[in-house]
Amino acid sequence: MLSRNFLIVIYVLSLILVSCSNDNSTKKSSSESIEEKKVRWKMASTFAANLTQLGSSGVRFSEQIEKISGGNIKVKFFDPGALVPALEIFDAVSSGSIDAGWSTPGYWAGKVPALPLFAAVPFGPSAQEYISWIYYGGGKELFEEIYAKHNIKGIICGVVPPEASGWFRKEIKTVDDLKGMKMRFFGLGAKVMEKIGVSTQLIAGGDIFPALELGTIDATEFSMPAVDLDLGFYQVAKHYYFPGWHQQSTLFELMVNMDKWNNLSDTQKVQIETACGDNIRNGIAEGEAIQVEAINTLKSKGVKIHRWSQEILDTLESAWLEVVDEESARDEDFKRSWESLSTFRRNIETWKSLGYLD
Repeated sequence: MLSRNFLIVIYVLSLILVSCSNDNSTKKSSSESIEEKKVRWKMASTFAANLTQLGSSGVRFSEQIEKISGGNIKVKFFDPGALVPALEIFDAVSSGSIDAGWSTPGYWAGKVPALPLFAAVPFGPSAQEYISWIYYGGGKELFEEIYAKHNIKGIICGVVPPEASGWFRKEIKTVDDLKGMKMRFFGLGAKVMEKIGVSTQLIAGGDIFPALELGTIDATEFSMPAVDLDLGFYQVAKHYYFPGWHQQSTLFELMVNMDKWNNLSDTQKVQIETACGDNIRNGIAEGEAIQVEAINTLKSKGVKIHRWSQEILDTLESAWLEVVDEESARDEDFKRSWESLSTFRRNIETWKSLGYLD
């Protein structure tokens, strides 16, 4: 006959085995539920898929996130207007009528005055300095906080190098030559141009050429040579100006409806942020590599390349500082973001002066 103590030991062991089996079953069920939680989003873009870097980097993100997630996350890219008009994406993502948007924060100046500081800053930082502020200078925290107020998760997801600063039908020799012009202009740079007497409009990329051709606008800026070449502005205007004082680098964003974002697992969130980080790396490398051939092609088509005089650049910078004062007084988030970026740039100047060649 089995002893009483032996029976007790057998009973306790059986309880432990049952408990372990239940724990493993629960863990397996939890793991399977995460694996089965497929993400299928529609992403509206402000830039066409075939537009070099500006749109193609959004397509690249959608391709990379599918690979990184092993097909668990699929984000379908839609050209401007396919889901909603290009400049209505912010509201559509905020309300949840679409899952995500691909754009640049500068397009939303009329809704959130501070957001253009996270897109391109006149006389602002290079791509590497900009990204440094975003990740290690407090920019990311401010960006996410501002977007969260609108039920949007904002993620910096791309960057491009300096842009050109304008296409004109005639040579511009003085600031007075600009006064009275109607010009397509982007972001904070538009406010600077208005200071010197230019009437600006924010027109989506696909609508610029017909506006320029029909004379609705007299001049335009849009992007860097490799992009501007594709859009054919040289067919209407032959005078092309540098440097892009208004956009020394430009950040791009993935906007996600906050409810959709909160439904993701921690792993899925990291996968998306990692895909965006890789997109930033690719944007810097590709953006620098493709400009020379584009400039040579433009020259072969009769485009005249100009650099702004120092006098004109000084006038523009002075106007920019006036815009900063006005926007800071008008909007607290703008003021906080500008102070954060400015402080970071002042502090990093010590390192730049020591570490880099002039």
